[in-house]
Amino acid sequence: MSISWKWNGRSRKVSVDSRFAKNGDGRGHAVTTNADQRPGADVLRDSRAGRAIRARHNWVQLFKFSAVGGSGFAVNLVVYWFALDYIGLEYHLAATVSFLIAAANNYLWNRLWTFRDQRGHIGYQGLRFLIVSVLAYGANQLFLSLFVSLGAGKIIAQAVAIVLVTPVNFIGNKLWSFRA
Repeated sequence: MSISWKWNGRSRKVSVDSRFAKNGDGRGHAVTTNADQRPGADVLRDSRAGRAIRARHNWVQLFKFSAVGGSGFAVNLVVYWFALDYIGLEYHLAATVSFLIAAANNYLWNRLWTFRDQRGHIGYQGLRFLIVSVLAYGANQLFLSLFVSLGAGKIIAQAVAIVLVTPVNFIGNKLWSFRA
């Protein structure tokens, strides 16, 4: 069964799969649009990226990585604040100290919890994690400098910089540091 109409000068067509439409059990029907029937519409769905997006374990890992990252975020900001206000370090040096402590926290929890099924040699994983973290640290320093130069408070600038580098950090660690 299909329904066609025009909207905004473009024709639309929706098809309902009759296998589902006839069951009468009140559950949802399989609906496809004419966009799904275009050549190449299956490219993303059938690609490695499409399969990765649909895989439940990747979403679970992202949640765990985010939880670990949340703890690392808190550790980073508390150590950064302490180094700035109580020790009196310059903000780049305070960010370096807080990065080292937060990275150690994140490595431990990601190895033991987030990526525990992908246990490789601790030295190789540790080195890869360090390389990804140093790249994220470099990006963090660029953002931190930019935001401070634009007049943002140092703690707010650090918080925003951490958030901005998190996606790259996750992808690097998932695909390289902790790959199976």
